[in-house]
Amino acid sequence: MFALQLDESTDVSGEAQVIVFVRYQDCSDIRENILFCQNLQSRTAGEEIFKVIDKFFAEGGILWDWCLSVCSDGAAALTGKNNGLMAWIRKKNPKVKWLHCIIHRQALASKRINAHLHETLNEAVKVINFIKARPLNSRMFKLLCQEMGSEHQHLLLHTEVRWLSRGKILNRLFELRQEVHMFLLKQKSAFSSLFENQDWVCRLAYLADIFDKLNDLNLSMQGFRTDELSLNSKMCAFIKKLEFWLKKVQRNSVSVFPTLDKFADDSEIDNLNTICDCIREHLTKLRDELVSYFPSIMNQDRTQDWIQNPFVEDVISSSGLSDKLTENLIELASDRALDLNFQNVTVSQFWLEVKGEYKELSEIAMSALLPFGSTYLCEVSFSAMSLIKTKHRNRLSVQNDLIIAVSDIEPRFDNILAKKQPQVSH
Repeated sequence: MFALQLDESTDVSGEAQVIVFVRYQDCSDIRENILFCQNLQSRTAGEEIFKVIDKFFAEGGILWDWCLSVCSDGAAALTGKNNGLMAWIRKKNPKVKWLHCIIHRQALASKRINAHLHETLNEAVKVINFIKARPLNSRMFKLLCQEMGSEHQHLLLHTEVRWLSRGKILNRLFELRQEVHMFLLKQKSAFSSLFENQDWVCRLAYLADIFDKLNDLNLSMQGFRTDELSLNSKMCAFIKKLEFWLKKVQRNSVSVFPTLDKFADDSEIDNLNTICDCIREHLTKLRDELVSYFPSIMNQDRTQDWIQNPFVEDVISSSGLSDKLTENLIELASDRALDLNFQNVTVSQFWLEVKGEYKELSEIAMSALLPFGSTYLCEVSFSAMSLIKTKHRNRLSVQNDLIIAVSDIEPRFDNILAKKQPQVSH
């Protein structure tokens, strides 16, 4: 069994590159590595992507029947019911499960904010662009920050394609709000009035806080060896935090948002009703958006809890397994030696170790642990590609170089060199 993670992007020379990662079970643990990187000769349609993957499988003797799941973003070329990649894959194996990248869904859900906060965000970006995008203004602002002894001397630019940029640019703008206000006054800019409006600064502080929390969630879901079960747990925890924050704000308390809370205390703002109403509206909308993107999380499906820890008493009754497998699970959970061993290995290692004695339980567990939860590895590879293939090396065939850059398998240099003819002296 194996699971795939794939994505498509265009490099600096305009070539469409398809990157595919694979996760499979080895003797002792789950392994994940890049499968291949190839460029598309024509369109980036689902059929063309499928042909590239199918040809690679045919040449390598890989069967589609072994594929459990495919993780990608929600692009129509990948998910279309008729001509999307998944439609072509399911013609080969109807049982293949498609997973929409959890990080991508979280980023999409967090983009939608209410009108007041959206206006504040746009105005903040305009302020930053006024200073940062003009070289003279940027230099003059740096000198002002140096004179005032500020911790930072530069603002950060906002880029829509970078999911973490909102939180970073808002935090930096709020930290330098006094310097920015003074600079805008010297430039006689109409934007200076924004920093004289307490309600606007409160909204800016809240945006800095909430996007900082969203950034923490995003970063916690990035990394290697992440599976759908663990990522769903993180998202479930965040939604429960949202409920907690909402209850606090409903009592007109902003203590869960440290930047806003400190500003309110320092500015001696007694009436927080206006900003609390705005926050309540946003938190409610954010919660509803996350629930719509992650409907299964709120259903509290506990049938797979036994996979993450079979030694918790109440997980057996909610496992939903057949009578025979439930008996096997009870037997496994009663084994003290396995319980002690479970504390010292990863979940995937544990289920592979007990495969000899509990084969069916192990196979069910591995089918849940193998699927990718995000396309993080593909995103890392595209970042590596942008460093390898630049405008100065835009004719480079990047496939082999990229595989070397992102793979953790050491190349067999002896075999490679043995196939090459050494340079002889003339």
